[in-house]
Amino acid sequence: MKHILLAILFLQCILISEAQKTEYPYPVHYLSITIEQQPVRMAYMDVNPRKANGRTVLLLHGKNFNGFYWKDVISFLSSAGYRVIVPDQVGWGYSDKPDIHYSFHLLAANTKQLLDTLGVMKVSLLVHSMGGMLGTRFVLMYPDRVEKLIYENPIGLEDYKTFVPYYSVDEQYANELKATRESLKKYQQSYYPAWKEAYEPYVDAQYAALQFPDFKKATWASALTYQMIYEQPVVYELKNIRVPTLAIIGQADRTIVGKNLLNKAIIQHHGQYHLLGKQLQHQIRGSKLVELKGVGHIPHIQVPEIFKEQVLNFLKD
Repeated sequence: MKHILLAILFLQCILISEAQKTEYPYPVHYLSITIEQQPVRMAYMDVNPRKANGRTVLLLHGKNFNGFYWKDVISFLSSAGYRVIVPDQVGWGYSDKPDIHYSFHLLAANTKQLLDTLGVMKVSLLVHSMGGMLGTRFVLMYPDRVEKLIYENPIGLEDYKTFVPYYSVDEQYANELKATRESLKKYQQSYYPAWKEAYEPYVDAQYAALQFPDFKKATWASALTYQMIYEQPVVYELKNIRVPTLAIIGQADRTIVGKNLLNKAIIQHHGQYHLLGKQLQHQIRGSKLVELKGVGHIPHIQVPEIFKEQVLNFLKD
């Protein structure tokens, strides 16, 4: 009887966890991989268009996001004939969140394994925020797999450890354990010059993902991945990118990883995307820069029609 009751409680926990999930706009599939001797599942969406043009776009999400926030981008890319692949990186969204050493090399290798499994040999990359750091590493590791690269307000255009004080994983974890939906909303409000009711579902998606598989495990993974960003800069290697590249940069963005640890004087000299975008274009030979005035950290949500036009024009060019 005791074993039956435990089984029922376990099933109830699973059902509660599933009920808390944000519903993704397309079916979610899972890739089984092994990391550091642990079986891990990587969640992803694979959306095939009604009328295919034979090309594939891979979307890489940011640190405080998951596949859900790409929903409108998936829609316009699919309508234009592109197959769209959208992974939740291991440690995010509805992928497993193991206690491992996270690295951009590992996440890039996981992503390549996903493409290999799906039989996709060439992709165009659309990468946002932390996805920009991962996308940079992916292009450098597997340049023959990438046709084009589109940056959307990437982080990692500065080496944060050169001006942000060291913050241990334990300190980061303790701080993130304080997270509530209200605190997540307050942080996401910094992504936009003005907050709108339409942005609320993206707060819900971030909060829901932190409950999967449970809050403490998800929060520990989040703390580990902050260290990855801090300790593994890519800015010095941007000059080595040789694929056609577009950077779409919201000029009002002031994102800095570890901003809460800085004083106002230091903040004024960093996270200046109206300058960082120009530096990015200068570093990647032949790249194109689109500057969006009055736009914050997430152009594809704040100005979706402008973003759509720029992305499709570049992919078709």
